[in-house]
Amino acid sequence: MSHHSSGPNFGFPRGDARLDLTDFYAFPKPADPGKSILVFNVHPSVGLNPPGPTTKEPFAPGALYEIKIDTDGDAIADISYSVRFWSCDDGKQIGTLCRVQGAAAARPCDEGEIIVKEAPVSTGQEALVTKTGDCRLFVGWRSDPFFFDANGLFNKMQFTGDDFFADKNVCSIVLELPNSALGNKEVGLWARTLEKTGEGWIQAERGGRPMQAVFLPGEQREAYLNGAPVDDDRFIGVFAHELEHTGGYTPQDAMAVARKLLPDILSYDPHRPASFPHNGRTLTDDAVDVFLPILTNGKVTGDMVGPHSDLLDEFPYLGPPHD
Repeated sequence: MSHHSSGPNFGFPRGDARLDLTDFYAFPKPADPGKSILVFNVHPSVGLNPPGPTTKEPFAPGALYEIKIDTDGDAIADISYSVRFWSCDDGKQIGTLCRVQGAAAARPCDEGEIIVKEAPVSTGQEALVTKTGDCRLFVGWRSDPFFFDANGLFNKMQFTGDDFFADKNVCSIVLELPNSALGNKEVGLWARTLEKTGEGWIQAERGGRPMQAVFLPGEQREAYLNGAPVDDDRFIGVFAHELEHTGGYTPQDAMAVARKLLPDILSYDPHRPASFPHNGRTLTDDAVDVFLPILTNGKVTGDMVGPHSDLLDEFPYLGPPHD
């Protein structure tokens, strides 16, 4: 799994599939390098614990789905894009996209400059796209672009090339922005989901880089999902411990690898081609084949699964949902 089922025992954060961050991508817009595409996927259509389909309601009403942007390298957000959803009387959902810049961007951003108001959430094959100025927004069900032989993982990493995600769906937030809206230089990106409770906003999950939130936080999983990149040094020790166990690293080497994986931020320069792990992440980048050699210290180099064939050449780039 990339971020899928990252809660305790491969369950969902706070027990809610709609708050489960599955993947995060950032890449220049094809044929228009002056713009960038950010893809924030949540809510897998199928769960592992408990096994079976999740709810058909795409997004958690009232929750916050945020993309955080660090423009100065201090692992603290300077710009935030947040989407909040509401359910209508007819059962459909709408979402409003807001932008916050400055010190307030580091906090839960349930208010801010409204960029897109009441965008319709797609639940069928047609992609309902909302355009406002230089921004385009898609929200709704799509084919999950992540590819991985998950069954091979649970079979002692004996991979056969069986893509568990080939017929699965996710709920996507796809945002097209001019590069100037990101700060117009190399930035650090991550996404997070938050739930409103009687005690205020509670973070359910966060992440920028794929895979590591599922495999490396160990006993500190809840603290990691609730944490922030600026404080990620506190997880170097637990990451190193897991790497010693899974990869047979020496303690010194495990610490060195853990430091390279934290803070959990996706670095992205919109002026360079995207390719994970060097710059951003495209929908076809093989994150699994990047991570498995790190996790196993080179003992496992891949899972024999490749990108999906249903990706689109145009916005929102993810294929239509499976029936």
